[in-house]
Amino acid sequence: MSVTESTTQLAPIGTWSADPVHSHVAFEVAYAGVNTFRGGFTDFTATLVSSEGGTTLEGTAKVASVDVKDEQMNAHLQTPDFFDAERHPEIRFTARELRKLADGRVEGSGELTIKGVTQPVELTGRAADAPTVDPFGRERLGLRLETTIDRTAFGVSWNAPNQGGGDYLGNDVAIVAELALIRQAG
Repeated sequence: MSVTESTTQLAPIGTWSADPVHSHVAFEVAYAGVNTFRGGFTDFTATLVSSEGGTTLEGTAKVASVDVKDEQMNAHLQTPDFFDAERHPEIRFTARELRKLADGRVEGSGELTIKGVTQPVELTGRAADAPTVDPFGRERLGLRLETTIDRTAFGVSWNAPNQGGGDYLGNDVAIVAELALIRQAG
């Protein structure tokens, strides 16, 4: 963030939890040199806490819930070749500082833990201008966060040679969280 950019409150003060029905956590990686491979997690949590001191976000994803629309690949992703679900059943994320810029962009930094390895990550994204109230009287806020990691830095290093040259899987993985956050009572 440049020193001339002003920030605004990311969310009204309070605790906000992701609505799992209207939120998703996804990833994509270059595949076979010709395509993008996409997947996500169906069992995850995210909690945003907004206070006068700033905004934090914590989240987890259950590795067993990885979904790439193919049961055989889902099973392979849970092995030590990839996420090692038996030894590391959760992926964890913590952001200690999220900032909403005046134009609606969000920036921040945090830590991501995969396979027991924790690495710093930088985040970018967008947040809704203001919360809305759904038909059931719940206050909601939209937040999209993105980062790109080198999967090998987390010990996720399986690969195979590609017949056209290079590796079958890229090392850079884009991660996107689209969160529909609901304000919690209290």
